[in-house]
Amino acid sequence: MKLIFRKYIFPAMLSTVVLAGCSDDLEVKPYDGLTFDQTTNTPEGLKAATIGNYSYLKDSYYTRNYHMLTEYASDNVALSGTTTDPLFYAYNYQHLTSMSITTNFFRKAYQAIYGTNVVIEKLKEGQSAELDQILGENYFLRAMVHFDLVNVFGRPYAQDQGASLGIMIRDNTDINDLPARSTVKQTYEFILKDLEKAAQLMGSTKNSSFASKEVAYALLSRVHLFMENNEKAIEYANMVINSNRYALVSTADLPKYFSFASESNKETIFAIKHTIQDDRGWASLGSMYLSDGMGYGEMYASASYRDLVNKFPDDKRREFIVPVYLRNADGSIRTGADGKPLLASRNGYEKYFITKYSYQEGVVTLSSPVYLRLAEMYLSRAEANAKLGNHAAALEDVNLIRQRSGLSGDALFSPSNMMGYTSVLDVVLDERRLELAWEAHRKFDVFRNNRTMVRNYPGTHLLSGQTTQEIPYTHPRVVFFIPEEEIILNPNLVQNP
Repeated sequence: MKLIFRKYIFPAMLSTVVLAGCSDDLEVKPYDGLTFDQTTNTPEGLKAATIGNYSYLKDSYYTRNYHMLTEYASDNVALSGTTTDPLFYAYNYQHLTSMSITTNFFRKAYQAIYGTNVVIEKLKEGQSAELDQILGENYFLRAMVHFDLVNVFGRPYAQDQGASLGIMIRDNTDINDLPARSTVKQTYEFILKDLEKAAQLMGSTKNSSFASKEVAYALLSRVHLFMENNEKAIEYANMVINSNRYALVSTADLPKYFSFASESNKETIFAIKHTIQDDRGWASLGSMYLSDGMGYGEMYASASYRDLVNKFPDDKRREFIVPVYLRNADGSIRTGADGKPLLASRNGYEKYFITKYSYQEGVVTLSSPVYLRLAEMYLSRAEANAKLGNHAAALEDVNLIRQRSGLSGDALFSPSNMMGYTSVLDVVLDERRLELAWEAHRKFDVFRNNRTMVRNYPGTHLLSGQTTQEIPYTHPRVVFFIPEEEIILNPNLVQNP
């Protein structure tokens, strides 16, 4: 990483800090004209640098690429065509060592980590509650980015208790340091330590665009769930739930959840805030999922997901899917000989748009991707309880989410009404799929639970003559190749099989 740090990180860090002073979201004075050292050697400068570190997350090389690398590999999506964009290889599991989306994600992630290390090294603990909050936010961001990296490039912890190779752990700003890959276990231990430190330091209840104690608790719950430390996953989920800082949005508001500004959404724990100035139009996350005057609209809700959510017509989560119908000249829906509406298609694939990344504050392509929300905490607690044999508690949390989705009566689970399921864990995992679809959870939920990704529906993931693509959890392409450019720059890195 030596050349990467010199060429990309140092100037990127400086420009982010300088530009941060011009943002309407910041309560700091402009720092234009100051050198890097001047900017980061004052408390005010380190506050601005921290805002710069948040900005790395909303860079398309981070947020958009991370989403493509994780959600596009799930069974919730169907791509309606081929493309030279490497997102295609993430979608169909035909990974390359030179994919730009992995290279750019890797690079941007380590730029963000470098930025957090600058603040962590320069800001001494205990100067004031305000500065301890800033320090804690950087520990959180460093942990979060390491966690995202290890889940993209390292195998699920639960498969071998973290014995396989993970990622480089970066805890300093030494540009001459070229670390080898730590194990997944070592990386997770580093992440837990950083998150615990972050929670200890942070006291402010900032809005969901920033880290706080409860944000650290929420990610700690997820990390422990991935490690199958189920008691700990429950403990931290309870700390978030019992903080009373968050509440599930109402049933009526659920279909509009992602159109609300993140800081005013009472269910969102942490989101990567995007304002109208950050709207990327055709290059936005939502552009691939929806076409409404703008957007490609090429990635659709999969048939298997639609079958699952359509089991109960009252389920409000069905409203995140918008079927596109053929229209007559007068705008009315065209029907077939049987009187049924005719669906529009692209390359023969029926169009079912997805709206979770659209319409924030009324803007078609604007969204603030939600990273942590309260519904996940209930479902993480449910999964952990299911694995501990606490089946009644697991089903209670599942039913809480189902009730919020508009379901009641026979649509709720009980020991005498398992609706065809033989395992409470299967119930929980399907509920996670229903609730957290297209939020970059599903791929991890399948493989960390040693399941097979079954894509038995139309889409360009299928080869000619195929009706199903199955990716077992043991498959080498469960993880991505380390970008070959990074191995050239750091010969201590070892490639994934």
